[in-house]
Amino acid sequence: MRVSELMTKSPSTCRPSDSAHEAAQIMWERDCGSVPIVDATGCAVGIVTDRDLCMAAYLKGRSLSSIAISEIMSGELCTVRPSDDLSVAEKLMRDHQIRRLPVVDDGGCVIGMLSFSDVTTGVAHNGAPQRDGQDVFKTITAISEPRSGRQAST
Repeated sequence: MRVSELMTKSPSTCRPSDSAHEAAQIMWERDCGSVPIVDATGCAVGIVTDRDLCMAAYLKGRSLSSIAISEIMSGELCTVRPSDDLSVAEKLMRDHQIRRLPVVDDGGCVIGMLSFSDVTTGVAHNGAPQRDGQDVFKTITAISEPRSGRQAST
């Protein structure tokens, strides 16, 4: 199964100079948990998640409308291509403990988003006979683990 079969096409994006409020509005209106950040040409330069927005408001003590996305976006960006096999996306999600991946074209411009929810829903509905469910289970386990240096609350 290819990324192109499951990705959300034409996601809404923001620029680094946009406010965090704009990203939150996109997440609310599109019912998504992240927004890819692009430069003037539409190429991916970062990503902002719902957690990034919450932590920015808390840690900075300011409203989202006064926080530029450039202050909070993650520039460490993992991306996939539409032609990539789903296993490539799952490995990136596992290795980097992330739930969402921008899908980019050959020039690095954002053309879609792939979430772990897309993966699980797509596999459940479309079936994938070569998969026994272990890859999905491994990915869930990996992205749910506490990140190094942080302890899970009990």
